[in-house]
Amino acid sequence: MNKHIILGITGSIAAYKAADIASQLTKHGCKVTAVMTADALEFITPLTLQVLTKNPVVTSLYDEKQSWRPGHIQLADSADLMLIAPATANVFAKLAAGFADDALTAISLATRAPILHAPAMNGKMWSHPATVRNVETLRSWGHCFVGPDEGMLACGYEGTGRLWPVEGIVLRALEVLQGG
Repeated sequence: MNKHIILGITGSIAAYKAADIASQLTKHGCKVTAVMTADALEFITPLTLQVLTKNPVVTSLYDEKQSWRPGHIQLADSADLMLIAPATANVFAKLAAGFADDALTAISLATRAPILHAPAMNGKMWSHPATVRNVETLRSWGHCFVGPDEGMLACGYEGTGRLWPVEGIVLRALEVLQGG
């Protein structure tokens, strides 16, 4: 497929599933660059993603110092798709408000590639009016969403908020890359 996907990973227990997403996208011929928030680092290591993608993992705005051009702008410009999986209520709030205080949000605001979110959070957080408003704002700007799914959540509650199945996220990402 030869497309460049920025895989944004946020601080959710579902972050471990990003490894499978990265692996499957790579097997489909995509170049995958993982970008992790500080909270994501609490759930999965950059080394795992680096081995699976065969690319450096971005964990800070200041990781790239090899060029005069800021690394996050280079990544934003080279992306064919920005996939944020898992996407938390926190990242929705930051993006809807225009914050760019970490590599993931800075790249998201700078890219002109399609942005696909795969939400994962507690069901009460998903249905909170602030999250609903932020998702509506992002949708109005053309952001796409896959999920969330229903079922048993990591917090012990049953409800909507589970990360969509990995195969479905990968399929949707490939559809968005093909213009769908």
